[in-house]
Amino acid sequence: MPAPSFTEALCVYQWVLTFLLMGVFGTLLTTYLLFTPLWPFAVLYLTWLIVDRNTPERGGRRSQWIRNWTLWKRMSNYFPVTLVKTAELSPKRNYILGYHPHGIMCVGAFSNFCTEATGFSRVFPGITPHLATLTGLFRLPICRDYLLSSGACSVSQASLSHLLVERGVGAAVVIVVGGAAESMSAHPGNHAVLLTNRKGFIRLALEFGADLVPVYCFGENEVYDQVIFAPSSYAKRFQCLFQKLLGFAPCLFRGQGLFFTRSWGLMPYARPVTTLVGQPIVVKRTPNPSQDKVDRYHKLYQEALIRLFDEHKVSCGLPESARLIVY
Repeated sequence: MPAPSFTEALCVYQWVLTFLLMGVFGTLLTTYLLFTPLWPFAVLYLTWLIVDRNTPERGGRRSQWIRNWTLWKRMSNYFPVTLVKTAELSPKRNYILGYHPHGIMCVGAFSNFCTEATGFSRVFPGITPHLATLTGLFRLPICRDYLLSSGACSVSQASLSHLLVERGVGAAVVIVVGGAAESMSAHPGNHAVLLTNRKGFIRLALEFGADLVPVYCFGENEVYDQVIFAPSSYAKRFQCLFQKLLGFAPCLFRGQGLFFTRSWGLMPYARPVTTLVGQPIVVKRTPNPSQDKVDRYHKLYQEALIRLFDEHKVSCGLPESARLIVY
């Protein structure tokens, strides 16, 4: 596999900085402008935020122009990121795609579902993907509009209801099931997903009659090294408390330098990231599903995810002995 070009590296680096800093930068910039001669622009934008506040709950505001930017293709070529279809998704149905694992920055989820870098619209014609993410991110100036342009939306009940019921058919809501808690176990060689007590997305699928689709991304945990704290350490306790209070975990991770040096840096390692979209589990709409029914579909989903992992692990570079751990 040829080494990534410097242009590809720059495309990745801008995305990493955007992921880490755009929320803070947008908030500080908007606040700063309020105290400068440009304050009318800041006031107009803040007024727009109020008027537009419900958009993340109403399907978002995707921009195909932004999703088709060349820089996303170059970014995906850096690793490279690959989208693999293992079964057809009918545009006459709606879907909830459970994405695993979270990794550090959800490289596969962003590249495949928030951009056209891997050709999602070509691979799954008639299906419109929406990456559902933390509602709080849509309260951050500038950052929220950037996210909306990619097709991302709020993971709230109202948002998912709008997409899966009021928008008709052909919607694919992507939920990173393990969330921030799972990111704390994201390190190379670890194939573990947080799923045992994550049943909310199953209940949503039953309530809205959306088919369940397991998605596993080989390589998501390989692109960064993470410092793993001892369970009894103060750092680990702080990490868990931070995640519980704010909804995301402050992970201490490292990659490589911008010029591919081995020193500590923010650049992810150029390792293949392969996303497998599995066979849909047909779900019949049940407005008030019983716990037994939720548990039954949860078991079916877990079995389908493990089967997807086992069927493709060797072709994705893992040994036959590799096992997916569900906790």
